[in-house]
Amino acid sequence: MTFEVPLVSVVIPTYNRPPLVVRAVRSALAQTLRAIEVIVVQDGPNQSTVQALAQIADPRLTVHVLPENVGPAAACNAGVARARAQWIALLDDDDEFFPQKLEMQLSAARRSSHRYPIVLCRIIGRDKSGDRIWPRRVPQPSEPISEWLFCRKSLFFGEGLVQSDMVFASQELFRKVPLAGDLREHDDIDWALRAVAVPGAGLEFPTTAEPLAVWHLDEDRPRMSLVTDWRYSLSWAHARRHLVTPRAYAAFLLTWVGSDVARQGLKQAFWPLLQAALLQGQPAVMDLLIYLGHWALPESVKRRLAALFARRHAGGQRES
Repeated sequence: MTFEVPLVSVVIPTYNRPPLVVRAVRSALAQTLRAIEVIVVQDGPNQSTVQALAQIADPRLTVHVLPENVGPAAACNAGVARARAQWIALLDDDDEFFPQKLEMQLSAARRSSHRYPIVLCRIIGRDKSGDRIWPRRVPQPSEPISEWLFCRKSLFFGEGLVQSDMVFASQELFRKVPLAGDLREHDDIDWALRAVAVPGAGLEFPTTAEPLAVWHLDEDRPRMSLVTDWRYSLSWAHARRHLVTPRAYAAFLLTWVGSDVARQGLKQAFWPLLQAALLQGQPAVMDLLIYLGHWALPESVKRRLAALFARRHAGGQRES
C-alpha cells in the first residue's frame, strides 16, 4: 500500500554501516502508522549500503546518496530537504523505533497548543550492562529547557535528555532551524536549544511513559558520543551561553563534560572546566559534588552504582 502524501517522513543518515541501517529502516517501516516515508541519506558513496537497502522491497523507502561525506547533521538536513510530509522524525542508523512511536508522537503533536511542537519521547539506553530509560522526568511547565537538560536533582545521568531518536517536529520548524552541520559534537542538544527559542515552539511528550525507541550505546564500535573533546565542548558552551541559564552552563561543564573527561582520565581538563563553571556560571552544590565524585571514584564503582540506581528506578516506575 502506498500513500500520495505521507504524514511523517523518517530521516536516517548513514555512513558505511549496512547491517545497522537495515535494522533501523525495518524498525521505521514496522510502525503502526503506515502513512510514512523513510528517507535514508547515504553520507557519501558506499555500494554495500545501497545494495543492502535494495533488498527491502517497500515503496515507502527511498535512498539518496550524497556525492561526498558531509557529516550526520548535514546529511539529516539533506533528508529534510527531500521530505514530503508535514512532520519529520529523526533516527540514527544504529538505533531502532518501537512500533507505536510515530503514531503516539503524531497524536501528541496534533493535540499541542504550540505552533511548533517538538515532541520528544522516552528511550531505552542499551549497552552491555543493561537497559536504562531516559529521560527520567519531563520538564516542569516553567523550567528552562537548558536546566531540564543539564541540571540534576540526583547523582546520575538521564533526568533530562534530547537525543535524535527522540525528536519529532514539523518540517517547517526543521527548515527554520536546520541542524548545525559544522558541529563535531552536541548537535542534538544544540538543535533543541535553538529550536525551542523560536517563537511558538515548545516541548511536548506523548501520553505514554513507555520508551518508544532504543538508543544503542555499544562501546565496541566507533561512536561520536563516546569521546569528548573537552576544549571543543567548552567552546560550544561559551558560544551558546545566550541559550542557557548560568546554572545550566555550569552544570553542563561539570556534569556532562566532566563525566566524560573523568572517564577518559583527562586530568588536564579538571581545573579549566571547574574554573569556567565558577567564573562564568552559577554551579549548584549538586553540580560540584557530581564533578568531584567523577574524579574521586573509580570507573568500576561508578558503573555499579549507576546500574543499581537504574534497577531501583525501573522498579519504582513499574510500581507507579
